[in-house]
Amino acid sequence: MSSLLVRNVGELVTNDPTLGDGTPLGLLRDAALVVEGGRVVWVGPSADAPAADAVQDVGGRAVIPGFVDSHSHLVFAGDRSAEFAARMSGTPYSAGGIRTTVAATRAATDEQLTAHVARHVEEMRRQGTTTVEIKSGYGLTVRDEARALAIARAFTEETTFLGAHVVPEEYATDPAGYVDLVTGPMLAAAAGHARWIDVFCETGAFDVDQARTILEAGAAAGLRGRLHANQLGHGPGVQLACDLELVAVDHCTFLDDRDVAALGDTGTVATLLPGVEFSTRSPYPDARRLLDAGVVVALASDCNPGSCYTSSMPLCVALAVREMRMTPAEALWAATAGGARALARDDVGRLAPGSCAHFAVLDAPSYVHLAYRPGVPLVLDVHGPRPPA
Repeated sequence: MSSLLVRNVGELVTNDPTLGDGTPLGLLRDAALVVEGGRVVWVGPSADAPAADAVQDVGGRAVIPGFVDSHSHLVFAGDRSAEFAARMSGTPYSAGGIRTTVAATRAATDEQLTAHVARHVEEMRRQGTTTVEIKSGYGLTVRDEARALAIARAFTEETTFLGAHVVPEEYATDPAGYVDLVTGPMLAAAAGHARWIDVFCETGAFDVDQARTILEAGAAAGLRGRLHANQLGHGPGVQLACDLELVAVDHCTFLDDRDVAALGDTGTVATLLPGVEFSTRSPYPDARRLLDAGVVVALASDCNPGSCYTSSMPLCVALAVREMRMTPAEALWAATAGGARALARDDVGRLAPGSCAHFAVLDAPSYVHLAYRPGVPLVLDVHGPRPPA
């Protein structure tokens, strides 16, 4: 088994305070790491690095853990740029546009959907993302939800059953019947392809009682729960996530003091999606309030064709710093280690002995440049899994 020494790292972000400067980022300067068998086997000063079969000299550049994008919707077809243009002209965002994508996705072939996912996963990788969660949710039939997850599973083990995205048009007058479908035949068909179950708990989608029923059915089928909540206005979704001790609850745009306290007490990760607010002209979540209350915060892209069609985690980092009052260090941690926490993973989002060797080399001396130079393609090289051809 061959080994690789990555040396002359000007600034190495380990996300392990015991390895570096004692901060959450665990910074090491003039550092090196050794990779063998897809794992990190050594981290330390360049001068102390052991010999390896191959050497990569990064010329004083910064190295960061690969981004962990814990919220995306990549299995879709069609285009909603007209909807985006309408929002930029003053039309408010609502969840209704999802049904447009549902129609296009149902009409697409497996080959078309697979090619679409492959293109987006490679696009993400070029921007430093090495772990991505992919949801279903644009099929909303037993067949289409199962095939969406089967396609997603070819690209990631972090797949999420989101049959409860919206109620499809054919069940518009019978939402209870659709919940029965989601918790019955659809869940049975999807469970073998998924690790997670999710619900869009929001006005215009599913109420809190429906969400609880769906999440509990998923848990009985062996799927761990997560939740879309409190995106369009304040509601009971965040409290439900904390009551059920879900790993993560996503969006968290509109929170009251009780929500913030519950997130801090339970350890449920608040996954913030600043690309959504950028793309919908909605208020940004107050990350500073959450961090000051001790809440674990993750950042993710929410890449989807409607409310946020970006695959760029560097953009999300820059938006979090500029618009959500996070420091550059907090934003990078949230986009790497925080995303790993949101997926209940301890092998990604950090660079320490035993972790996966997933990392990005930045064409910059420091991770701070991710926010300092927004929009600039700073990711020079990526080590980590490649999407299937």
